[in-house]
Amino acid sequence: MPLALFGTQILRPTVALCLTIGFVIFLFRRDFREQPNLTGAFWLPFVWMLLIGSRSVVMWLHSLGVMKAGSVEEGNPLDALIYFGLIVAGIGVLNQRRVSLSEVLRNNGWLMAFIAYCFIAIFWSEFPFVAFKRWIKILGHPVMVLILLTEPDPREALSRLVKRTAYLLLPFSILLIKYYPNIGRRFDEFGGFRNVGVAIGKNQLGCLCLVLGFLLFWHWLNVWQAEKGKTRRNELRLTGGLLFMVGWLFAKAHSATAFLSFLIAIVVVLLVSQPWVNKKLIGTYVLMVAVAFLVADLAFGIFQGIVSLTGHGETLVGRGELWGELLAYHVNPVFGVGFESFWLGDRVEVFSRGPWTPNEAHNGYLETYLNLGLVGLFILSGVLIATFRKVQRQLLVNSDWGRFALGFLVAVVFYNWTEVSFRGLSLVWFAFYIMAMEYPGLGFAKEPSLDRVGSENEMERNEVYV
Repeated sequence: MPLALFGTQILRPTVALCLTIGFVIFLFRRDFREQPNLTGAFWLPFVWMLLIGSRSVVMWLHSLGVMKAGSVEEGNPLDALIYFGLIVAGIGVLNQRRVSLSEVLRNNGWLMAFIAYCFIAIFWSEFPFVAFKRWIKILGHPVMVLILLTEPDPREALSRLVKRTAYLLLPFSILLIKYYPNIGRRFDEFGGFRNVGVAIGKNQLGCLCLVLGFLLFWHWLNVWQAEKGKTRRNELRLTGGLLFMVGWLFAKAHSATAFLSFLIAIVVVLLVSQPWVNKKLIGTYVLMVAVAFLVADLAFGIFQGIVSLTGHGETLVGRGELWGELLAYHVNPVFGVGFESFWLGDRVEVFSRGPWTPNEAHNGYLETYLNLGLVGLFILSGVLIATFRKVQRQLLVNSDWGRFALGFLVAVVFYNWTEVSFRGLSLVWFAFYIMAMEYPGLGFAKEPSLDRVGSENEMERNEVYV
């Protein structure tokens, strides 16, 4: 493809690569000089988020022409070893920190029940070994979140996790799109070649922008409330620059659902911040909005109209046809076909549409039904409701964190209407665990904390409230 399609290239690719590496080193050097209150175990969730936010090690080696990617059923032993090693190391950290499993179960009952049911659903899968390997991977989400929750300062750990992930994935996504299109672009059946950056697809790039963009927005407001000075000003500029990168990548990704979910999350945060909003009635507000949206969608097709405005009406029509075929396909309505097993074997070819071969239902609730049946869908509903109730309590105890958790929860519910994130190594699913999990006496919103922000030449601690 002509390089002109990717915008004007001011530099040679090798020069752009060196400058990007130098910029990333500068950002990390700046971050380390602030001496954040982190333990060495912090690197485990950091590496975990890097991998699920971009590509697996084998996929990167495949993109560079070093190694062939494994099949969907078999995967690759190297990736399996890396993920398993991270999970085992994380469990070791939690054991050293004397994390109580009974307390985890007691405070996150519905979420743990969902994980347990996913394990049980392995036994009626046609591909039990593949399903078991995939189930092992999802254990990494709660393990990594518990490491964050048990850091000396969980709030700062989350802030550093977001920033350091953004330092790497955002600049390199821009670099690959503009200067290395053979890696930063992929063919899409609907629109030809699409920008993917460090991700494996345009929708995955949209997920990356959704999660990092929203959490960076949280950090920006966090810093905004700090004491005025050079430190605060530099941090605001840095975070603003990262948010600008997110906006640029959103424009290149053309992932309508992720972008709309991001806007919805921001709107919820801003609305709940208003003094005239009675936080005790937040459940009533949410129910009223949900009913109003459902009625408007049934009567006027408002969702399709919104998506059409973004230029993605054709893909929505294709997904609607796919949903109809999937609902008509015979599966066990109570238990489904087994954990993450529907898109394995011959079923993939059954729903193939010429050049487009779907590998997901493009609806998180339908995907859950196909794999886990009505039982799985019921437990997932319990997870969402239980998380919402936790958010309600947070809004009364610490409304600043509660509004962010509420915004992201609404975004996740909306996102799964045309995409799938209630599964596997989805970055949105991992971020949901961050918002949903609790551990007694610890968390991101228990008490105001001191967040380290600074520049190269000065370091100071400013008291900031989420």
